[in-house]
Amino acid sequence: MALALVTGIGGQDGGYLAEQLVAAGHRVHGTVSGGAGGPLPAHLAALGDALTVHTADLRDPGALPGLVDDVGPDWVFNLAGASSVAASWADPVGTLDVNGRAVLALLEHLFRRAEEGAPVRLVQASSGEVFAGATGGPVTEASPVSPVNPYGVAKAVAHRSVGMYRERGLHASSLVLFNHESPRRPERFVTRKITRGVAAIAAGRADRLVLGNLDVRRDWGWAPDYTAAMLLAAEAPEAGDYVVATGVAHSLRDLVAAAFAEVGIADWEPLLASDPSLVRPADAEVLVGDPSRLRERLGWAPTVGFEEMVATMVRTDLAELSADEGETRR
Repeated sequence: MALALVTGIGGQDGGYLAEQLVAAGHRVHGTVSGGAGGPLPAHLAALGDALTVHTADLRDPGALPGLVDDVGPDWVFNLAGASSVAASWADPVGTLDVNGRAVLALLEHLFRRAEEGAPVRLVQASSGEVFAGATGGPVTEASPVSPVNPYGVAKAVAHRSVGMYRERGLHASSLVLFNHESPRRPERFVTRKITRGVAAIAAGRADRLVLGNLDVRRDWGWAPDYTAAMLLAAEAPEAGDYVVATGVAHSLRDLVAAAFAEVGIADWEPLLASDPSLVRPADAEVLVGDPSRLRERLGWAPTVGFEEMVATMVRTDLAELSADEGETRR
């Protein structure tokens, strides 16, 4: 049994990873941001005494190192940080601070602990956006680092730093996560905006869906599959970089079509409206990953397909809208 520290446990990935760790018999500590406030999400509260929650401000470079010293984990899963590509354009410096500098401070501290005989394994949540400018086919671990937005730049700093400290002997792995979704994805993300919007249209609570560029193509997977890959990386005898992806790209238009298909609306084009302000200043048209190394070395494979993922999100949003309506009528 290991003691795991999961930063950003209140996010989509943190919650799924915490559940998987507890189910495997591990003890879990997790961090939320200092300003999060309020009760834990129900899925985290359900973990009871198996989960201990701390607050940490990633803008403070000493926050995570101090917490590592207090908790004494065997594994650290660093999932915390700014998670929105679109929002990174509004605060590129802040994004670099929490997604880049904070990781470097954590790596240096873990390296010093290892020198003192207290080794800790690190799994870093990297991103396909690190390689967004690469051309010539699916991204692999050997693809050139080529970010095209502030989020990708910050993640590239962390990704390179993990590799640097791994060369120095630290058991540190970067999991290059391509887009991964679930009903726990916040509504500020376009995927959840789509499934929530389609559910609202089907329920008669909205009459259109407003989006930006529908032609971008991404490699979308099921979030619990991707957190399962994190656990495999922590358990692996040797650290490394791993692309976590399905290997198949779909357009945002495909996602919209799949969402409307779940509610039985075939003629959905008239229900769309375009807003140029939602188009990002720079964006890769196609971003898809090759998970061959992860499959061959760690035995990972996705379990949920694209259409099933979208359908599950729409069904969940329909159920939540129905529950909200029921509460309003009381």
